[in-house]
Amino acid sequence: MTAFSTCILAWYDKHARVLPWRQPVGRGLPDSYAVWVSEIMLQQTRVETVIPYFERWLRQFPTVQALADAPEQRVLSAWEGLGYYSRARNLHKAARLIVSEYGGQLPAEPAELRKLPGIGRYTASAIASIAFGLDVATLDGNLKRVFARVFDVSQPADSPAGEEILWALAERHVPAGRAGDYNQALMDLGATICLPKNPLCLLCPLNVLCKARALGIQEQRPQMKPKPLVPHKLKGAAVIVRDGMTLLRQRPADGLLGGLWEFPAAELDADSPEALAAAIEAEYRLKVSPLARLTEVRHAYTHFKLTEIPWRCELLHLPADAGLEWVPLDRLAEYPMGKVDRAIAKNVPNGGSLM
Repeated sequence: MTAFSTCILAWYDKHARVLPWRQPVGRGLPDSYAVWVSEIMLQQTRVETVIPYFERWLRQFPTVQALADAPEQRVLSAWEGLGYYSRARNLHKAARLIVSEYGGQLPAEPAELRKLPGIGRYTASAIASIAFGLDVATLDGNLKRVFARVFDVSQPADSPAGEEILWALAERHVPAGRAGDYNQALMDLGATICLPKNPLCLLCPLNVLCKARALGIQEQRPQMKPKPLVPHKLKGAAVIVRDGMTLLRQRPADGLLGGLWEFPAAELDADSPEALAAAIEAEYRLKVSPLARLTEVRHAYTHFKLTEIPWRCELLHLPADAGLEWVPLDRLAEYPMGKVDRAIAKNVPNGGSLM
């Protein structure tokens, strides 16, 4: 082992986080299905947020077969609130492929894992090392930060050249027989000590090896490419209630929030009832008369920020082919929604009329 891997493993043996998808250090390999689910959930999501979702998921879908057999709407409902819903759809698709093509067993080799929907280089390597004990390195945001600081990598970590350097460093220090612990140790270090801001260098087991710390530039690593400005979108939603029912649309399976349900909504060029009525008619050929402006909802997605303004509306005309469905208000919780529409749904009166 190198000095780098020796230091990080000695620290991990004493300070490893206790997480529901892990086996305690030295207790053998964890369940591959649990590792796979956790790694998908942890993509762009903090551990603290993932833990309750993971525990509920394993209760609802305890095996690959159970996940493969579940209807998509149940899968999306279990995922609701975790965001990046393509992850849930890909887990579901992959489970069905594992059952049909791999006899219900998650493959161990990274090359085979990467054939499954939603699994890229990082996730395949993480699963192969943690769940199957293969001697392969991996590289996520936390690991990039650790390697960029310890080895003072000046190239942007999100550039092809920078990623190539960081992957090579990760692979160079893999300890034979303990790759899974090595990768998880680096994940833990990045999450608890080698923080993006104000890193706890005095507590770091790698501080004597860290070139960036020696130069006093640890907070300048990793370098990243300049980020483009995030655009802002203004949307309006029509909340139409009649006889204890409300109109919803199911989003197309592909794309943002695929398969989730939403109130009829469209982008606005102005915050006014006239703009809402015109936008809803253009999008759905649905004629409404806005009655009252409801509480607006703000949300930040990866590539844009959104302000959505719901309006209580009277229905004037509903084309038969508008792609909308009357849904009972007392069953709204059964329809998986994104955070914006769930916030709107929680403010819709349960019964009566809004006309």
